[in-house]
Amino acid sequence: MSLCNLCPRGCGANRDSSLGFCKSTNKIKVAHAALHLWEEPCLSGKNGAGTVFFSGCNLGCVYCQNEKISHGGFGKEVSAKELRLIFERLIEMGAHNIELVTPTHFIPQIKEALISKLSVPVIYNSGGYDSVCALKELNGLIDIYMPDMKYSIAATAKKYSAAPDYPEINRLAIEEMYRQVGDCEFDESGLLKKGVLVRHLILPNNLLNTKGVLREFNKLAEGRKMLFSLMAQYTPIKSQRLLAFPELSRTITEAELFSVMRYLSRCENIEGFTQELSSAKEDFIPDFDLTGIK
Repeated sequence: MSLCNLCPRGCGANRDSSLGFCKSTNKIKVAHAALHLWEEPCLSGKNGAGTVFFSGCNLGCVYCQNEKISHGGFGKEVSAKELRLIFERLIEMGAHNIELVTPTHFIPQIKEALISKLSVPVIYNSGGYDSVCALKELNGLIDIYMPDMKYSIAATAKKYSAAPDYPEINRLAIEEMYRQVGDCEFDESGLLKKGVLVRHLILPNNLLNTKGVLREFNKLAEGRKMLFSLMAQYTPIKSQRLLAFPELSRTITEAELFSVMRYLSRCENIEGFTQELSSAKEDFIPDFDLTGIK
């Protein structure tokens, strides 16, 4: 019997017969696989990123925009061989890369699917709550790490994601990611070939948390060529869970974004991308209907 300790929760679930915090068995479950044109320009390029959305998640974010798959369990079980075929179909469609979205709880199965090198870069897009031990299993298989940096305040991480140790775990994870892939490198078309791109979603009424994230990343990025993506697209979902957090019931305001941008301008080590307020709409949330999986 193998007990799961892949993520920092170390819940010890026997995923052959039961579910752990991520609500996943040992069988890969995928909800969506398609070309995605709405990622950062250095990832989407002209044709789009080849995104593969995995079901389940090791975080419990009350505001998750992908709740149908992260908490609801929607998706289809596939084998590692079938997952590899999904990757190859996306590449045939013109994908500039293969982006693994919320992959943390399926690292062993993903390793099997990546046993031979793909012809495009592989992106590991996670919530940033990754253990260093598990990340080391991916050394040499991932070209681009794209973790979230959700929280700088432990109490906020506990309140919204049931992960009070998130800030420290996240920092150690990003350092390991950088150790593996090094500085960002681009091809002749401006597409990212390797490196670390960190994302942060601004939450309404939580500017101290966001400014703390900017401060921490500014320290991490000193002497390192990493990218940062500041996201303004927060859109409250229709969820019973979210009703308990009225401060998250709206999009961010122009004043909140201005305050964050002013703080960002003083962070001399941060380079990357920012979003406009117009990005805060449901149009940017994928339809989870087994596209590319059926």
